[in-house]
Amino acid sequence: MHCSRGRGMRLWVVELTSILASAWLILYPAPRMDLVSSFILLYYFLLVVVIDVEHHLILHSTSIFGAVMGIWIGIQLHGLLSTLVGGLAGFGAMLGLYALGMLVMRLLHRVQGDNQEGQEAEGLGFGDVNLAGVIGLLLGWPGIVLGLIITILLAGVASLAYLGYKGIRREIKAEMAIPYGPFLVGSVVILLYLRELFW
Repeated sequence: MHCSRGRGMRLWVVELTSILASAWLILYPAPRMDLVSSFILLYYFLLVVVIDVEHHLILHSTSIFGAVMGIWIGIQLHGLLSTLVGGLAGFGAMLGLYALGMLVMRLLHRVQGDNQEGQEAEGLGFGDVNLAGVIGLLLGWPGIVLGLIITILLAGVASLAYLGYKGIRREIKAEMAIPYGPFLVGSVVILLYLRELFW
């Protein structure tokens, strides 16, 4: 069956990223991780990023798979206790930010006089909370602390660039949403796959 619709830009970006990432892993394997786990984890992250960018969602099913992978890889890298404490720390820290974001959004709606009855106001999605737990399992304790710092820095720089771009085009709105998942993924990719480039 043939379709007249052309291949979208997303497909080209995903395919090119997959090819380049695979070539990188073959040439420069991730330190302390076997090649199969490295590939599975990297493609899991690619899936998470694509879905989050397109739909602003991190599915519970992908979070469960990520948690299983996180425990498996985390134990090999850091041991059981460090892995579990890291997972709890990542989940707990992001849960606190999630609750704070909901509070801030509700206060903003109240100040603006919006009727939000029956609607949930969220600054972060709960999928981000789950993903932070997965990242914590992978980085362990205290690695998750550096992971969250890198996440915040990446998100801050990207948000400022995005706001600057929207400001130039005069398209700034009160509730512009930026997916947070790619920045969480970025931090763990830097620390697990690219660490030797920075340290």
